[in-house]
Amino acid sequence: MVSRWRLRKCVLCGAYTLRNDRCPHCGGPVRVPHPSKFSPEDRYGKYRRMMRRQLLASCRAPPTLRGAVGRNVESGEEGSGSQPATQGSEGYSTL
Repeated sequence: MVSRWRLRKCVLCGAYTLRNDRCPHCGGPVRVPHPSKFSPEDRYGKYRRMMRRQLLASCRAPPTLRGAVGRNVESGEEGSGSQPATQGSEGYSTL
């Protein structure tokens, strides 16, 4: 079986070569420098996105509500009595 890609790149020094086993300059390992094949019909994209969401959810802190800093979220009461109950911290109506 003939290899699809003949060109190789050294991992250590970055030199390109046609040798399959090691770099002729430094003796380091060589890899195929070409990117993997792209297809617009990504068969495994759904699973990759699911795993990414799970990973992000496991390392993220629990979500917080924006604008609820000085406010009791369950009852909707203001914690700081400096502003009227109908106005939020940005001056927008909360009703």
